Amino acid sequence: MAKKEKGRETVFLSEADQYLFGQGTHYDIYKKLGAHLSEENGVKGVSFAVWAPHAQCVHVVGDFNGWNEESHPMKKLGAGGIYQTFVPGLGTGELYKFLITAADGRKLYKADPFANYAQLRPGTASITADITSLRWSDGAWMGQREKKDPLKQPLAIYECHIGSWMRHPNRGEGFYNYREFADRIVEYLKELKYTHVELIGIAEHPLDASWGYQVTGYYAPTSRYGTPEDFAYLVNTLHKNRIGVILDWVPAHFPRDAYGLAEFDGEPLFEHPDPRLGEHPDWGTKIFNYGKNEVKNFLIANALYWLREFHIDGLRVDAVASMLYLDYGKKDGQWVANKYGGNKNLEAIEFFKHMNTVVRGAFPGVITIAEESTAWPMVTGDAQEGGLHFTFKWNMGWMHDFCEYMKLDPYFRKNNHYGLTFAMSYNNSENYILPLSHDEVVHLKCSMVNKMPGYHVDKYANLRVGYAYMFGHSGKKLLFMGQEFGQEREWSEERELDWFLLQNDLNRGMLEYVKALLELYRSYPCLYEIDNDWAGFEWVNADDADRSTYSFIRKSSDGKKNLLFVLNMTPMARPGYCVGVPKKKKYRLVLNSVEERFGGSGEQIPEEIAATKEPSDYRPCRITFDLPPYCAAVFAF
Repeated sequence: MAKKEKGRETVFLSEADQYLFGQGTHYDIYKKLGAHLSEENGVKGVSFAVWAPHAQCVHVVGDFNGWNEESHPMKKLGAGGIYQTFVPGLGTGELYKFLITAADGRKLYKADPFANYAQLRPGTASITADITSLRWSDGAWMGQREKKDPLKQPLAIYECHIGSWMRHPNRGEGFYNYREFADRIVEYLKELKYTHVELIGIAEHPLDASWGYQVTGYYAPTSRYGTPEDFAYLVNTLHKNRIGVILDWVPAHFPRDAYGLAEFDGEPLFEHPDPRLGEHPDWGTKIFNYGKNEVKNFLIANALYWLREFHIDGLRVDAVASMLYLDYGKKDGQWVANKYGGNKNLEAIEFFKHMNTVVRGAFPGVITIAEESTAWPMVTGDAQEGGLHFTFKWNMGWMHDFCEYMKLDPYFRKNNHYGLTFAMSYNNSENYILPLSHDEVVHLKCSMVNKMPGYHVDKYANLRVGYAYMFGHSGKKLLFMGQEFGQEREWSEERELDWFLLQNDLNRGMLEYVKALLELYRSYPCLYEIDNDWAGFEWVNADDADRSTYSFIRKSSDGKKNLLFVLNMTPMARPGYCVGVPKKKKYRLVLNSVEERFGGSGEQIPEEIAATKEPSDYRPCRITFDLPPYCAAVFAF
């Protein structure tokens, strides 16, 4: 509860607050735990509250008391282990930590798990902040979002890491702040026609090289790029320009840093006490205890926090498979079976059902995305029917098959032809996103363009055809930054993208080509309306292995503005190439990947081709044209 007094609210934790937190259903708990501007008996200050049930005692320390260990003890409110105190005279911008005296007498200086702002690394203190008065002018976007079915909308995601997208030429570490980044990225995304940006590494984290996947401040936008107000400005600016914002969210694990969540009150609290259940041996991190109500509450309230307080449009949940399988990345003896003797993490399963049901119920139009790399069933299935209730799942199988096929010398592609058709055999089992993410362009995997075989010019031609296949295939789209213009080096968080490549014809052509694909994607509902059903996709010829060509149709719900894709995955021209079509009419060319403006060789395809009533590919009619090498040709009909 919160009592309204003259000026600020009085923040205190009632018995009802404590009870709901203990039940795991206090979805606003972040408004009570942590540090909040408050007022008591007419005196303004800050209320501090922390959950530390195993502690002997807790003090709050900071610059305001000279980090005095004894001056500000906190009162234990009840058996649930929540401590609270009020410090008069404080406002925003105060550095602080909780000094927890463990049961064995150790003194632990811990950052606030619910802090909304944190000291820039290498500093580890929390900072008092006020997010109750963030300024928003995105009401039109928010109103439209809740009325739309995400499954039937275009979803083209630009995955982006702020610190390495572009560096400031005249600033120390070179980071643009959230506001500067907003002003630069919004024009770029508008020009390219992306619908969403997915931001990596927004929650506070100590190590740049972790890319933000080892989080210490789940409720704090990282101070690398500014304040919470600055981050709100970024989201607001994107929304006003009709660009959605997705955050990477990491409920799978957390680092061992002494000031963080690990053994928070001297004993395992957020993690499972059994190291076979509470530690990742390969990653060196702690695993959340999904069976503990307060821990589930911490995570679910955190998801709601980003959606409610910062108007985020979606959460991409990292490392879902590591949560679902008790033996993930573990050897015999390193894990414990569930009560049925199996390797499924029953508590994590229930956590996902709970989290997705609450999030999607509270915020219609918001999406949750599972980065899940196995064949776990019904990831996007309804929770009431046994599913995990995510909106979308990354199609990691498609990604693997695509990358493996595209790396092949064209001579050998005929022997692996079905690598590009297999994903459609299971496409209707989930609601998929096709990801070409940061994970595919690091750790000696090469950038997307340098995965391609052949001479330099061939690499770009290959990738253009590959991208056409991606945009034509069923499923929403995700492309990591830099791959839209043919970044040639692998990604590194230590430097900006190689923007200088845009001096080259091939790179400028690739950027123009991706823009054309995105315009095509957003202009033709057949490419996004029906993504998880054969009603939206039809193979024309999936079996032309000898020539390594593919043809398929994307179909709209009303039968209008359909698209025919024809792809040549070899450097061999196919003169007089025949494609079966359903109707005797004119087929209008809307994309030719070998156009000179895209960096291609310039072979032309007729702008309109009239079908003849001659059977081909088990269809009553055909169109015939000269199909250039490494060419993607797309026709509207």
